[in-house]
Amino acid sequence: MGIAILVLMAVGVVLMLTRVLPTAFALVFLAVGISLLAGAPLAEGKNSILAGVLQTGAAALASTMIAVLLGSWLGTLMDETGIAGTLVRKIVEFGGERPAAVALGVFAVSILCGSITGSAPAAMLAGVVGIPAMIAVGVRPVAAGGTVLMGISAGSPLELPVWQFLSDALGAPVSDVKSIMIKLFPMALVVGIAYVLVQTRRGARHAWAVKLDRPKARVRRGDAPWYALLTPLLPIVLALGFAVPIVPSLLAGVLYGLVTTTKWGELNGRALRSLYKAFDVAAPPIALFVAIGMLLAAVKLPGAKNALTPIVSAISPSGAVWFVVVFVLLVPLCLFRGPLNVFGLGAGVAGVLVTGGIYPLPAVVGLMASYNQVFGVSDPTSTQTVWAAQYSGVRPERAMASTLPYTWVVALGGMVLTAMLYL
Repeated sequence: MGIAILVLMAVGVVLMLTRVLPTAFALVFLAVGISLLAGAPLAEGKNSILAGVLQTGAAALASTMIAVLLGSWLGTLMDETGIAGTLVRKIVEFGGERPAAVALGVFAVSILCGSITGSAPAAMLAGVVGIPAMIAVGVRPVAAGGTVLMGISAGSPLELPVWQFLSDALGAPVSDVKSIMIKLFPMALVVGIAYVLVQTRRGARHAWAVKLDRPKARVRRGDAPWYALLTPLLPIVLALGFAVPIVPSLLAGVLYGLVTTTKWGELNGRALRSLYKAFDVAAPPIALFVAIGMLLAAVKLPGAKNALTPIVSAISPSGAVWFVVVFVLLVPLCLFRGPLNVFGLGAGVAGVLVTGGIYPLPAVVGLMASYNQVFGVSDPTSTQTVWAAQYSGVRPERAMASTLPYTWVVALGGMVLTAMLYL
C-alpha cells in the first residue's frame, strides 16, 4: 500500500512538471487518490474522503489564507500609495551612479517587500523601479533581476504569512516557527549581500547596450510621506518585538499605511479599492492552500500513516550529519514544483515526517524553511522568478543559474542549524 501511494505521488509530480494539471488540481487529485489507497470510506466518519479530506482539509489552512490576503492587501496598498516606489527612488537617488550602492539599496527594499507579501507582487513592488535603475547604472540584467529575488528571499524568514503557513501545515506553534525563522534570516541576509557585491562587479554593461523586453513603465506617483515609509516595518516590529499575533500585526500595517497616505474623505474608497485588488493577488495562493490542506488531511489518515511511515522511516537519513548531507544533496527536488517544494507535494512529505514521528517537529519546520529559501528565488517556474527575469530581459533559467549557488548555501546553513539545534 505504501509503495502504491509513493507511486501515485510520483505520478502527481510528473503531472505538475509537465503542466498537464495545475499544481492545485494535481494536489487535489493526489489527496483523493491517497485517501482511496488508504482505504478511507467515502462519506462515513471524520476520516472519510468527503468529510475528513475534502471538507475539513479545505479549511485546514484558513489562518494562512487570511494572513495571505492581508499581506496582499498591504502590498497592494504600498503600491497604490507609492510607498514602495518612494522607497526605491530614494535609495536609487542616494546610490547615485555606483552600481553596488544602488543594487544594495534595491536589495534592502526587496527585503521589506518580501517580508510583507511573497511571490510576484513582492518582485513587482521592488522591481518595477529598481530593476531599470540598476541596469541604468551598469548592473547586468540577470544580476538586476537576481538582486530583487535574493532580497525577497532574505525577507521571506520575516514574512508573517509564511510563519502562519508553516504553523498550520505542520502543526507547530507560531512561536517555534518564529524562533527558527529568526535564526535563518541572518544567513539569507549575508548570502544575499554577497550575491549583490559579487554580481555587481562582474561584467557591468551600459544601459544603452542592453535591450529589454519589459512592460510599459507605470506612471510615477507622488512620493509618499517619510513617516508612511515605516509601513512595511510595523507588522514585523509588532510580531517580533511585542509578540502581537500575525493577523492583528498585518491589520495594523494596513491601517497605518492608509492613515498616513490618504485624506480622510478618501479612506473608504482607497481601502475598498486596494482590498478588491488584493483578492485578485491572493486568489492563486489561496487556491493552492485549499489543495495543500486536502493533501495534508489525506496523508494524516490512519491508513496512509500506517502505510507510509515504515517506508519513509527506512529511507530517511538518521543522525545529524547524514540529515544535512542527504537533504542538502536533495535541494534540486524543491525546484520545478518538485516533491520537496513545501508549497506543493513537499507539504505532504513534511506531513508524513511529522505524523510518523521520524524527526522532531522543529527539525521538519527547519528543513522545509531551508528548502523554501531555494524555491522562492531559484525555481524558474515560480511566479516571482519568472516576472523578475522577464522584466530584466533574460530567461528564468538564467536567473536560476545565477542565484542557485547562493541559495543552496543558505539551505545548507539552515539545515546545519536545524541539525545542531534539534537532532
